[in-house]
Amino acid sequence: MSTTTQAGHDNRRRWLALIVVCLAMLMNVLDTTVVNVALPKIQHDLHFTQAGLAWVIDAYLVAFAGFLLLSGRLGDLIGRKKVFLTGLAIFTAASAVCGLADSQGLLIAARFVQGLSGALSASVILAIIATEFPDPRERARAMSAYIFVAVGGGSIGLLAGGVITQALNWHWIFFINLPIGALALVLGVLLVQENKGLGVRDGVDVLGSLLVTGGLMLGVYAIVKSSDYGLGSARTLGVGAIALALIAAFFALETRVRKPIMPLRILRVRGLISSSVVRGFLFTGMYACFFLGTLYLEHVLGYGALQTGLAFLPMTLVVAALSSGVTARLVTRFGAWHTMMPAMALSVTGLVLLSQAGPHASYFPTVFIAFLLMGTGMGTASVPLLTIAMADVPSADAGLASGVVNVSMQVSGALGVAVLGTISADHTRALVAAGDSLAGALTAGYHLAFVVAAASVGAGILLSVALLRPSRRAAPGRLEAGAESAARTRA
Repeated sequence: MSTTTQAGHDNRRRWLALIVVCLAMLMNVLDTTVVNVALPKIQHDLHFTQAGLAWVIDAYLVAFAGFLLLSGRLGDLIGRKKVFLTGLAIFTAASAVCGLADSQGLLIAARFVQGLSGALSASVILAIIATEFPDPRERARAMSAYIFVAVGGGSIGLLAGGVITQALNWHWIFFINLPIGALALVLGVLLVQENKGLGVRDGVDVLGSLLVTGGLMLGVYAIVKSSDYGLGSARTLGVGAIALALIAAFFALETRVRKPIMPLRILRVRGLISSSVVRGFLFTGMYACFFLGTLYLEHVLGYGALQTGLAFLPMTLVVAALSSGVTARLVTRFGAWHTMMPAMALSVTGLVLLSQAGPHASYFPTVFIAFLLMGTGMGTASVPLLTIAMADVPSADAGLASGVVNVSMQVSGALGVAVLGTISADHTRALVAAGDSLAGALTAGYHLAFVVAAASVGAGILLSVALLRPSRRAAPGRLEAGAESAARTRA
């Protein structure tokens, strides 16, 4: 086979492999939202209490966030393809068990396994993309496709959940994963290339793995349950303190062991850490908006599950349009930072606009334009942030870096939902106690949360100026050179 023919074949394989990893990511994202619509049916059929029902969501979130860092590092050690395919296979099998579940315990256990296996596959996806696409322009296009799935998949999940639950029953929201998972598994075996892992011959940092996984799981548990027990409750603060102690012990351990699960050199990759901080503020605001926007549409405007999914469709469609190459061209033309800044400003504008939508607001124009602006901002800002995060990461640590990126998204998203949900609920209760109507109090509560969400994204903008602007990092040309250099050294 000639060199040109081989290059063409490898190029086709890379883009097909991108579709495979995005299919896996789509299943992970769908299963964080598709279940929400079906919760009333699940509660009725399996006789859940309200507290027990929350674990159908929380078991997935806690396991997913808790295992991300460990899973990403496993990809560096034993091979990302192995970790990806293992996670995909277990996730598909766990989906079948969820669909067949006829008891509360079985469904919750299967959801926990879904979260764990979802972390295995999701944790290495960015590393696979970063090493498969060494050219910065192609990498930006590939990252755009990933962002479409990661951002747009949530609203697709709401829409799909409503349709499937109404047309069939809640069991099928899990069964739809089976053909998708089987197809992705077969194509993944054929198309995804394996990296040469660092190996585990010198042992694995078992204690460090337990500490970081336990710390993250307890931290996310404290966050997601704070809406039930209160942010300042003894239970929330106690569990949070234990989580922080475990994380602190983990970092102390990593400075002393010979083969750490998380080499602390990763913290010296400034673009990765700084962009993760900025991403945290962006996702705190935007994830909370997605959650609270759903509640506003359903509880104030009276939308059904299907209507709510359709209401978010403009956000999904604009992210899809941006992922076709628009954002990649903007990053190439203006650089990552100059593309990201106006995009985050659009997100703030959309949140502020949504805070003005009253209890009798029509979908057009206020809500529609707000969702359109937030979709444009989120879809455009996420790719530059990922570009900055992965540009200077050594190939040997790409899996770990991918885990760091995912942890920043998951933890900040959970924190945003918990904190802003609590702010909204507390303000609503205070207004109802003062004699306001329920509709007016709910609207005011959501409005306050949207304003705080806008402030969070605004804080991300200020941090971007302080931490990420080109004059404080590398010039754009050096950023691209770093991306190419890191990719060329891939295993």
